Amino acid sequence: MTLPKGTFNCITDVNGVKVGHVTLYEKINNEDTICTGVTAIFPHDDNLFHKKTRAASHVINGYGKTIGLVQVDELGLLESPIMLTNTFSVGVVLQGTLQYMLQQNKDIGDTTSSLNIVVGECNDSYLNSMRLQAVKPEHAVTAIENSNRKPVKEGAVGAGTGMICFGYKGGIGTSSRKAEDYTVGCLVLSNFGKREHALFADLAEKEMDTTDGSIMMIIATDAPLYDRQLKRLAKRCAAGLGRTGSHIGNGSGDIAIAFSTANTYEHHSKSQTETLSFIRDNHSIMNKLFQAVIETTEEAIIRSLKYAETTEGRYGRIVEKAPLE
Repeated sequence: MTLPKGTFNCITDVNGVKVGHVTLYEKINNEDTICTGVTAIFPHDDNLFHKKTRAASHVINGYGKTIGLVQVDELGLLESPIMLTNTFSVGVVLQGTLQYMLQQNKDIGDTTSSLNIVVGECNDSYLNSMRLQAVKPEHAVTAIENSNRKPVKEGAVGAGTGMICFGYKGGIGTSSRKAEDYTVGCLVLSNFGKREHALFADLAEKEMDTTDGSIMMIIATDAPLYDRQLKRLAKRCAAGLGRTGSHIGNGSGDIAIAFSTANTYEHHSKSQTETLSFIRDNHSIMNKLFQAVIETTEEAIIRSLKYAETTEGRYGRIVEKAPLE
């Protein structure tokens, strides 16, 4: 039996979570097309540096170019929005996000420590003229400023503008589930898979010559968990990914990040000790949280296909909308 869905069936059903997009699309000439963007995920409304969230990541297959996960896994904390974009734009999105965070926090790099920014990516070069490096730092700032708690726009938007999933147009997808008193939400940036591998629909009409691809999976919850438990949640994304038919290919970057909006960590606390309340690992609710991660990951991937529209990219390449009802 599946778990009940959240109000909007999206990651912003987790109280406080906000998502913003910047979508870039422009036909330059017969060869080049800008078809890319940026997506920002905010864990809460408060200052993210001063009030950090517990977080962890899990690398299912490491063919990816993420920034910031080493420190997330070392300290178990997230202190910036999670930013998503294309492979060649990781650096400029980091720069733009850094500029935004420095503007919001005059103490960073001065009277207090440095800052760890998290950026994830997928390769959209089949449709997007990625070598043009159209994404600029200001696009990251705009995606952050566009973030809100409304139902998330899905498909070929933001970082998902140029992405391909199972040989059809993919991109941003999201879903949520209720696990008793708690909510789990997932947002994916889907860019993987061959048509004949899809398990949720018969998509194998014709094959496309695309690479193994990648996926970023972001899990949010309001359940009181700490970083080791969040890594356990992140690992379950692999089960949801596998349900759709992914083979987690050699050249695929399959990466999950999970955070909790409960148990925030105060940066400026002078206390020597920290008191933390969390769900026991052997409580039955943990299995429901695991189930929620698997269900939301699977559905978010399918929704990234369902809501993406047919898109024309560079060299006149056309990636069709998936034949899903």
